[in-house]
Amino acid sequence: MQALDALKNRISHGKLQAPGPSPEQRAEIEAAALRAADHGNLRPWRYLYISGEGLQALGELYLKAALADKPELDEQQKERFLKMPLRAPCLYVAIANITEHPKVPREEQLMAAAASVQNMITAAFALGVGAYWRSGDMAFHQVVKDGLGLQATEEIVGFVYMGTPQLPNRSAPELQVPDFFQNWPN
Repeated sequence: MQALDALKNRISHGKLQAPGPSPEQRAEIEAAALRAADHGNLRPWRYLYISGEGLQALGELYLKAALADKPELDEQQKERFLKMPLRAPCLYVAIANITEHPKVPREEQLMAAAASVQNMITAAFALGVGAYWRSGDMAFHQVVKDGLGLQATEEIVGFVYMGTPQLPNRSAPELQVPDFFQNWPN
């Protein structure tokens, strides 16, 4: 797939199944993540790759976090947290590693980490790998951060689920360029 086609037509796949990306596809996706725009060349990102039994361990971590907030969860709610990571055969935890810098504020480093994730999901689409980027309460929960070994300077920018799409690609939504781009001054 041509780069512009991937950029203009990328969609998220919410329903994923095995297999996940091959080792070769993972290598391409991971290499694409490293080429994100990055003021100061700080490379303020890192990733944890989770598959197999790691997905169950992540579900247990989610449940631990949920129980810390609400110990009275019923069995159905507990099961929901345990199953959350099982939405796909693998996922990446995208982590922003924020460092003090005189010219690159925290916000720019978060944006660079997000750009790295965008590169990943676009590369996955170009390779025919289904992907979607989620955040939610678990991305911001201290129990999850601690359980994943994040340092005080790190933040989760999302969970990137990957696998084989269960449904064929749908068309990307039609957006009108003039609705988003204007000349200034007019």
